[in-house]
Amino acid sequence: MKRPISLSFIITIFGCVVVLLSLLITDLLINFTTSERIIDNQEVKAQIVSRTVAESKIVKDHLLLKGNTEEVQDYTLEVQEITDMMFVVVMNMEGVRQSHPNPNLIGKKFVGGDEKKVLQGKEYISKSKGTLGDSLRAFTPVYDTNNNQIGAVAVGISLEDVQLSLTQNHRNIVIGSIFGILVGVLGAFLLAKYIKRMLFGLEPYAISKLLQERSTMLQSVHEGVLAIDENLTITLVNKSALGLFEKAGLSKDPVGMKISDYMANSTIERVIKTGESERDVEQFINGMSILANREPLIVNNKIVGAISTFRDKTEVNQLANQLTGIQTYVETLRAQSHEFMNRLHVIFGMVQLEAYDELKSFIRQIIDHQNQEVAMVTNHIKDPVLAGFILGKLSYAREEKVELKVINDTAFSRPLNIENSQELITIIGNLIDNAIEALSTSKEKKIELKLKEEEETLHIEVSDTGPGITETNQKSIFKKGFSTKGTNRGIGLYLAKQSIEKLNGKLNVISSEKGTTFKVAVEYVSKKDVKKHD
Repeated sequence: MKRPISLSFIITIFGCVVVLLSLLITDLLINFTTSERIIDNQEVKAQIVSRTVAESKIVKDHLLLKGNTEEVQDYTLEVQEITDMMFVVVMNMEGVRQSHPNPNLIGKKFVGGDEKKVLQGKEYISKSKGTLGDSLRAFTPVYDTNNNQIGAVAVGISLEDVQLSLTQNHRNIVIGSIFGILVGVLGAFLLAKYIKRMLFGLEPYAISKLLQERSTMLQSVHEGVLAIDENLTITLVNKSALGLFEKAGLSKDPVGMKISDYMANSTIERVIKTGESERDVEQFINGMSILANREPLIVNNKIVGAISTFRDKTEVNQLANQLTGIQTYVETLRAQSHEFMNRLHVIFGMVQLEAYDELKSFIRQIIDHQNQEVAMVTNHIKDPVLAGFILGKLSYAREEKVELKVINDTAFSRPLNIENSQELITIIGNLIDNAIEALSTSKEKKIELKLKEEEETLHIEVSDTGPGITETNQKSIFKKGFSTKGTNRGIGLYLAKQSIEKLNGKLNVISSEKGTTFKVAVEYVSKKDVKKHD
């Protein structure tokens, strides 16, 4: 497989090409502009010198009086030296030189063929080859006081000198361009490194693969996923989340919306403010209950957003109900197995002692007690899940050497729906377990569970003969994590109180040194009522 080109190489090459093209175009433009400017400057310079010489009194007097050429020669040589000209030549109206850098050429005709116009009174610039070589020439006519032309001045600049100036200027531009290219290469390299570092060292193909994997993962998970940025704007929502939102009546695509505008009762912004994670937070969306986990998104030690994963609590409750049912069966089987083994030991001992009459009586007693216990529960509690749960708790209490008595003031005749059955199991189970633990140091170990049905209300009462709960602790026992029995506890009563609240129930605690009583009254909906509502 062909290895993809690295991001650093692409950026470096691209940067170098951009810099090179920019400098090349700049070089051409500057070189062209500068060359024109140099030539213009040389032409202006030559023209100024020719005009200056043409206005000279020495030159005019000589041309008018036809005097000695030495004075004109000395003057033009001095001007030539000062202005760094190639030549300064004065000629009469016949084109005969009156001065020249080469004295031997004085008195001879001007060479070049471009002097005819100046003898006709025109001032101009031209290029031509004379006795001193190729030159840029400025011609200016000379006039007397009556404005009659009496001669002309020709000033020349060597084209080799002009070309030398152009070459030097171009060399400077090239050197600057090379330096610019080196700086551009270094800048492109550093930019590539910086971008690579910002992308955590990942190449484009790796980023593309990562994004595809991330998208597939987000859309395939069963949990809803929602992310917001630091401005509380929703940036990401997966399919499961959209499904839950649609189920709750929020069908619009929320990406780009403020979380408060889309979901008024959301508290996810609290995670951005505090920077702390939240676990199993219950939230209601248009009456639908969800369980959410929230995490802050931190980049370079700065909180840049938050992400929330959540599920419909009904699904969680169904799963919890299945797990609780399994756990109840396991506990029941374990307790009954323990009881059965103890009774087998008793039976085995009686057989060894050949106490057959006592053995018959013992077995009959076991059978009668078992039938009586099962009949007492199943006759009064028609909901199979709740009945099985209470039978399991009876076995568990006997194993812990606690006398658990179930009192049914009225027949609990209606089977429950799954959700309410789960909540009742949570309430009764945690109250009984809490009572069993409270009796661990008591001499008298008795618990009474009273159940009473009144129309749509179920009254639950759990009493024990334990040492009681202090008034101070009564205010805290339903707080999550509070316990007087050690660390990693304090969950049972907290869950029981939550279930009571979900069933619109009431809770009352009465405690003294002789024991504690928890009185609960909750609303419930039976399976028959659910069918009626459907």
